[in-house]
Amino acid sequence: MKNNLNKILKKGRALFLAYDQGLEHGPTDFNDDNVDPNYIIEIAKKAKLNAMIFQKGIAEKYRKEIRKSNIPLIIKLNGKTNLVKGDPVSKQLCTVREAINLGAVAVGYTIYIGSQHESEMFREFEKIQREAHKNNLPVITWIYPRGKSIKGENKNKLMAYAARTGLELGADIIKIKYEGNPKELEWAVESAGKTRVVIAGGIKKDKKELYKQVKEIMKAGCIGLAIGRNIWQSKNPLEISNQLKKLIWNN
Repeated sequence: MKNNLNKILKKGRALFLAYDQGLEHGPTDFNDDNVDPNYIIEIAKKAKLNAMIFQKGIAEKYRKEIRKSNIPLIIKLNGKTNLVKGDPVSKQLCTVREAINLGAVAVGYTIYIGSQHESEMFREFEKIQREAHKNNLPVITWIYPRGKSIKGENKNKLMAYAARTGLELGADIIKIKYEGNPKELEWAVESAGKTRVVIAGGIKKDKKELYKQVKEIMKAGCIGLAIGRNIWQSKNPLEISNQLKKLIWNN
């Protein structure tokens, strides 16, 4: 597992370019440039990022371009749209074997803790984690507290709960949302134990705010970012990417 983790990590740190928003949010996040997956692949290639994160369809249709880029591929195995309301559930759309055949060196899966459907996602994840590890593929778990049952709960406590859940379920890397308190993030990272933590980029932010947050998350013990919109919605994605790389590897 260590060798395969090294395929998506550099000196133990990471900057993953996420592009699963088309399914999760619809095309509203895109413009005439970034609606094209080739645009994203070129950013990752020119910026020499650790990996690209795609859903099955893009990984399949743009397989040739992804392979030529020499940027490692992470395939997201589940997903949902934002059209269905109520407690979220994200079910498997791609198998581990399909991901391997498409050239993935790691797989990802989202779990919404606090949702009334969390047990379904736990059961599905268990099978995915077991098969992925049998094939020496690292598993990255997106873990977000969502649903009616968490209404009124402390966001920082939920952040730590999400981190601990990743460790308990056997994830190799977890992706969580930073709630803005560096001390609380330190506790979340500690709660994750030997499971590595990356932070979700989220909605596009002012550059100063983004860089400030990156400094905080690196100081808290995270290994980096899984970020999309803050890079590919930018007017200068390479400038943003290079600055993020400096902050992650030189902080």
